[in-house]
Amino acid sequence: MSGGEVRAALREHEVKAMVAAAGVPVPRGVVVRESDFAVARGLAEPLVLKAFGPGLVHKSDAGAVRLGLRADELAAAAAEMRARLDGFLVEGFLVEEQAPAGVELIVGLVGDPGFGPVLLAGLGGIWTEAMRDTALRLCPISERDARLMLDSLRGSALLHGHRGRPPVDLDAVVKLLMTVGGPGGLWERLELGEFELNPVIATPSGVTAVDARHLPGPATPRPSVPREPADFLPLFEPRAVAVVGASATRPNFGNMFLDFYRAAGVPLVAVHPTAAEVAGVPAVPSLAAAEVDYALVAVPADRCAEVVRQASGIPYVQVMSGGFGEAGRTDLERGLAEAARAAGTRLVGPNCMGVYCPRGRQTFVGGGVGPAGSVALISQSGGLAGEVIKVGERRGLAFSRVVTVGNSADVTPAELLSWLARDTETRAVGLYLEDPRGGRELYEALGAAGLPVALLVGGRSSQGRRAALSHTGGLVGDLRVWEAVAAQTGTALVSSQDDLIGVLAFFQAHGSRVTDGDGVLVIGPSGGAGVLAADAFDRAGVRLDPLPEGVLDGLGAAVPGNPLEVPVGPRGRPGLVPEVIEAVVRRRPYGDVVAHVNVQSFFTYGDAAEPLYAYARALAGAQEALPRVRITLVTRNGECAPPGVEDEVRRIAAAAGIPVYRTMEAAAVAVAAGGRRGTA
Repeated sequence: MSGGEVRAALREHEVKAMVAAAGVPVPRGVVVRESDFAVARGLAEPLVLKAFGPGLVHKSDAGAVRLGLRADELAAAAAEMRARLDGFLVEGFLVEEQAPAGVELIVGLVGDPGFGPVLLAGLGGIWTEAMRDTALRLCPISERDARLMLDSLRGSALLHGHRGRPPVDLDAVVKLLMTVGGPGGLWERLELGEFELNPVIATPSGVTAVDARHLPGPATPRPSVPREPADFLPLFEPRAVAVVGASATRPNFGNMFLDFYRAAGVPLVAVHPTAAEVAGVPAVPSLAAAEVDYALVAVPADRCAEVVRQASGIPYVQVMSGGFGEAGRTDLERGLAEAARAAGTRLVGPNCMGVYCPRGRQTFVGGGVGPAGSVALISQSGGLAGEVIKVGERRGLAFSRVVTVGNSADVTPAELLSWLARDTETRAVGLYLEDPRGGRELYEALGAAGLPVALLVGGRSSQGRRAALSHTGGLVGDLRVWEAVAAQTGTALVSSQDDLIGVLAFFQAHGSRVTDGDGVLVIGPSGGAGVLAADAFDRAGVRLDPLPEGVLDGLGAAVPGNPLEVPVGPRGRPGLVPEVIEAVVRRRPYGDVVAHVNVQSFFTYGDAAEPLYAYARALAGAQEALPRVRITLVTRNGECAPPGVEDEVRRIAAAAGIPVYRTMEAAAVAVAAGGRRGTA
């Protein structure tokens, strides 16, 4: 079948024969093409009558289904149904034994163009799209995935017995999910398209797929054979850099990058057809004469392929220029990739800004390079990457490697992630993506990363999907697929740039810290802040477990509860909070402690920053004394402090490995991403 071709949907009885052969229970039934309903007399009543033919996809909506019939009522019911379906070509009827009542489920597959086969399961029947109570996972799923999918449903109580009704055979439901979406399952043999069993009737004695449809479609990505990652060290730590596109007479983007690189101190050469130097930088006439590991190309799109063809012997060429696939010029982008292959170089981009690596003096932002650290970033957006670098460094992040990939015509985020996972300088990775190009490869790289990853996806709410013939096709959206990817790979999916920076700060501070317990304790001054803190953690999916009885005996300054109320302010004793934390974790080993403080109170009821610094130092001491507890600080209302005060608090905390946030909401997202301990 050709790339975009979609064949007609199979008839229901054809699909049922296929799934029954795979081990999926279906009702006994017969196909009647003329009017000889005598063939149905061997079926046990009550019976179900269904018409089939072109266009009869949602049979219930079209009036093409009758339930509760006797064998002698079939002929009349079929004649009436034919008359009612006057606008459809009725090719015949399927007569089946009616399944007993139970919990109605939907199980479906969709071929996602980026990530390949996706399994959907949830509450089904005629209310499927109204309830939208479903869960997704990429294929193949594990048995654990299957059970987590079912447990995540809002209506999961129906499966376990509800209001006196007996529980369904959950093992049979899990077996069905594995038959469809597990290793060796139907997803491997179907041309997706869309595939759906809806409803599946689940009862205490098993499951029965009472309706089935399959729409074959174009081939979608499948699990791939992992390839050995390239060596990206010359990209991040080049011996020398070439800039193509700087002007000898009129400063442009290329000249700006020359300035950035000169400030960073990296060995540098400009590429110019006639000039001996550009802005004081030695120049060569073409990339063929440049002895460098990395070249940044900033010339018009139409000239880029010609430049890249000259890059033989240069490990990496990054094309900053836009005007390729993102502008509808896919042929130009293909030509660029072909030019890179012909030259034997790897292409980063096009339509991106560059690379940032303090260790390698690589940069695409002004102001010099910051401190070398352990946080990496892969971004499809150069502008956003620049913001994350500058804002992140302002908040204490230190980067190991940052790369902008733009259209990813050659080097992909997945390939970079696989390399970073093995990079000794990197301990955590952030990703900003807009297009899941190489989605299946990315999914596999995320699953194998072995280090904390935070993922921000742009445009996920606006991406369209073609009109779907099945409920499954309508329910599988771009956002939900990304959520499935995150759930299966242990990736922290965030929803804003600020949360991406905040989660990476948590990973930097606590990513390698091993905790003795689980759960989250919130501790700080009284008032509505504690109530709002509980709300923030609830929204982040984290439950605040109650304190053990008697844990605060002898500490009358603390009001029991979680959030825990402790007086913190300009006249409070700085060491009280650390004492309370130590007393609590001795009795109940919380994995995370979130300490919050009202900065405004220190300057409304006091006149100096020293009490706030003393509190920060006491908290830092608590972190050093409790290395198996992850302490986080929230400086609420920090804008009320004089200039420089927040920076000093952050410096004191950072020296002890404590991340600092301005809001409880940001801290809750970060703590949840760091390990969903105590989740409801």
